[in-house]
Amino acid sequence: MNEKDIFILAIESSCDETAASVVKNGREVLSNVISSQIDLHTLYGGVVPEIASRKHIENIDWVIKKALSDANMKKEDITAIAVTYGPGLVGALLVGLSEAKALAYALKKPLIGVHHIEGHIAANYIEDINFKPPFVAMVASGGHSHLVYVSDYGKFEIMGKTRDDAAGEAFDKVARAIGMGYPGGPKIDKAAKLGNENAIEFPEPCLKENSFDFSFSGLKSAVLNYLNKNQMQNIEINENDVAASFQKSVVDVLVTKTINAAKEKGIKKVALAGGVASNSALRKRLKEECEKEGFTLNIPSPILCTDNAAMIGSAAYYEYINGVTHDLSLNAIPGLKLGEK
Repeated sequence: MNEKDIFILAIESSCDETAASVVKNGREVLSNVISSQIDLHTLYGGVVPEIASRKHIENIDWVIKKALSDANMKKEDITAIAVTYGPGLVGALLVGLSEAKALAYALKKPLIGVHHIEGHIAANYIEDINFKPPFVAMVASGGHSHLVYVSDYGKFEIMGKTRDDAAGEAFDKVARAIGMGYPGGPKIDKAAKLGNENAIEFPEPCLKENSFDFSFSGLKSAVLNYLNKNQMQNIEINENDVAASFQKSVVDVLVTKTINAAKEKGIKKVALAGGVASNSALRKRLKEECEKEGFTLNIPSPILCTDNAAMIGSAAYYEYINGVTHDLSLNAIPGLKLGEK
């Protein structure tokens, strides 16, 4: 172990995954432990905040112990403690934050609060150890749809964001309407492979052509209206075609705006991040368009797209070497904006 090496113990609990990881020098993941609650929340058709918080309390100690064990490290070997402090479900955030502050106090280690979206972007640094700013990142998840210009580590310009439903939220709502259940993203992706994406012409919610913002509520309403109209007229609905046509509209908008944002910034590096980055159609289509434009594209492996602590550890490393730490008064901020400290 080199004395100059920096080891971050990171904690993530912003929604329904309890996660802990040990990351070395911002790029090397020594452990990445995730305890998912998907099976539990599936019973309710979505995440129930109170239940999520209680499960975090049950799981967080053993998740951290396993992360340290898998990394073959002791708590005392850790350089700093990192934790997501926003955005997210306030009760869920508080569990991870309380644990992190307790560890930082007991071990006399620095505390680093990390923005959840910054973590998703940093997953790209783990996937490719040579990948670095500047680049344009498309962050698409259950709660966020952001187009971000990353000029340097920890420096972000939000070029566009969702005005209503995030992309992942739209996937969940449409999947529920079709009758596929929760979580919607993987189910829509799977069904779309069996359907015809040109069977139904749903709107592509681009808003103004010169805007990089997103709006998926109108598309969601169009799908619901299509389903209701056909049900009232006793017309058979091909669920796979609905899934494929809906997914095509979402992917077209995400890809088009991402490519246009990169062109506006004169940047030839693009990154994808967030849970929706696991969608196979989005990955394929963005790769094709980047190749056409001569852009390089970085996409994390699916395990790094879902909520995890390794991405938080990577983001925390760059905060730490830039001198950013927090005291024990740090609070959970469920509506934290990217770029706020």
